[in-house]
Amino acid sequence: MNYQFPEGFWWGSAASGPQTEGVFKGDGKAQNIWDFWYEEKPEKFFNEVGPDKTSQFYKNYHEDVQLMKATGHNSFRTSIQWSRLIPDPETGEVNPKAVEFYNDVINCLLDQGIEPFMNLYHFDMPMVLQEKGGWLNRKVVDYYVFYAKTCFELFGDRVKKWFTHNEPIVPVEGGYLYGWHYPEEVNLKHGVQVAYHEALASANAIEVYHSLDLTGEIGIVLNLTPSYPRDLGNEADVKAARLVDGLFNRSFLDPAVKGHFPEDIVAWLKEQDLMPETTLEDLATIAENTIDLLGVNYYQPRRVKAKESPIEISSNGILPEDFYDVYDMPGKKMNPYRGWEIYEKGIYDTLMNLKENYHNIRCYISENGMGVEGEERFVNAEGMIEDDYRIEFVKDHLKWVYQAIQEGSQVQGYHMWTCMDNWSWLNAYKNRYGFIAVDLDQEAKRTIKKSGYWFKELTKNNGFN
Repeated sequence: MNYQFPEGFWWGSAASGPQTEGVFKGDGKAQNIWDFWYEEKPEKFFNEVGPDKTSQFYKNYHEDVQLMKATGHNSFRTSIQWSRLIPDPETGEVNPKAVEFYNDVINCLLDQGIEPFMNLYHFDMPMVLQEKGGWLNRKVVDYYVFYAKTCFELFGDRVKKWFTHNEPIVPVEGGYLYGWHYPEEVNLKHGVQVAYHEALASANAIEVYHSLDLTGEIGIVLNLTPSYPRDLGNEADVKAARLVDGLFNRSFLDPAVKGHFPEDIVAWLKEQDLMPETTLEDLATIAENTIDLLGVNYYQPRRVKAKESPIEISSNGILPEDFYDVYDMPGKKMNPYRGWEIYEKGIYDTLMNLKENYHNIRCYISENGMGVEGEERFVNAEGMIEDDYRIEFVKDHLKWVYQAIQEGSQVQGYHMWTCMDNWSWLNAYKNRYGFIAVDLDQEAKRTIKKSGYWFKELTKNNGFN
């Protein structure tokens, strides 16, 4: 079968500033929470590789943009680092070296016919603001809005696709529930407040963007993880899956697209005494400033069953898992390296949900990818990694994206995570995701993988057989 995609489909990959740029002497960048945490506890990071040793995009971006062209990109998403652009949020003064760097990256991309998609926040709170409480502090929302406005004014003449946040659920989960990110709290009430302030920050940034004389569009990137009940005929399973979907998906999707939080989740938060502090003015801002475009990150589904294990409420209070259990579905396909289920139809179900319940909003797949450990096992005699498993993974997901398009979804592109192997938080370089290999032992030397050459053919043909 010939899977032919619409004309103008966005083909490319996604990355982020903190995961690719690196830290260099004299670059003017201030610490963010990752720089600080690595300095404090390097042992937490796989092989003790920290954010200073990322893929060195800061100095290699000219070569990297050429490699994007060689692998068929017509678009590329990355993020601006707040701590690089505005090292001291109190003064709001911009770092001229950062302005020069981001301007040159944007211009290099455009010169190669690659459209820059720019994200503003990718888990990298400036440390000086984290010391004030980070997203827990309402004032940090105002600092963020100033930063966003600065970005729009500096780069908005050329960047036409903006995103306020990448995966805003992750700072909640990572920082305030499960200890994957700094500040390592276990406090669901704080997590709810953080989620609310992220939604508010997004709406405020959208309001500012639309007030400026710019011709682009602005949205948000959400990791939408479809929640499937163990048994559709079991009311308790269905109810548990609905709660999980509400907490992890709809709590961000509804305000972004519809301008309000889901009623069932608001009611649940009230029952559990978890309601965030809000104001009528802020809620009006959220209501009036919805997104133009949605980025959808899809990796895996959630399988949910009614709570069967005993509830052990700790001194830190309740957690979402006190209300449901994970269903370990027999026979599911797995990525053994990441420990994630591979369920390609989930990408279709997500797009159909957006079509049916979210005004068929214009969207694109902003991340999808397969992390594999030890890819050096697959290097051939010419030094190329033969990652046929990645090619198969992309194809199998794109078939479902194609099906969604046939049924009327307004999905307009597909970005793979990621362009080149990059640093991934506590996992560092444990799992590799890129179309392009990065050799940390050879000054971050780049080599295109088999999947990169395949992607070039895919995008040239705007489809595959």
